[in-house]
Amino acid sequence: MIEKFNPSTVHEPPGYSHVTISAAGRLAHLAGQCPLDLDGNVVGEPGDYEAQTDQVIANCLAVLEAAGAQPGDVVRSVIYVVSSESAVLAAVWERLNSSPLAPAFSTASTLLGVNALGFGGQLVEVDLTAALS
Repeated sequence: MIEKFNPSTVHEPPGYSHVTISAAGRLAHLAGQCPLDLDGNVVGEPGDYEAQTDQVIANCLAVLEAAGAQPGDVVRSVIYVVSSESAVLAAVWERLNSSPLAPAFSTASTLLGVNALGFGGQLVEVDLTAALS
């Protein structure tokens, strides 16, 4: 069982929950998913946030399935975007939330603008924790 809520003593968040409580006895801590194809190449042209976000979504769905989980089982997400522009971060957030992975971001979520990520040209990474039944 996963319980999500927002205390009345803090602001109403835009689509995620301040608190997520899981009664699950097992958690799957998934490595941050990068915009890499099966050959290990960063996808998209330089600066292509959409293509990279789509690849990250596909990779997240694949590793969730391999762990025996679905997006609705996610209890914590952290999204990293190489940008200091709020509009860019918001566009990635919106793309994630209009995808089949969207239920993962209704739980405790953090969206961060960062200076760099691990692979050359990488713009997006998503880190998930899922409760397993």
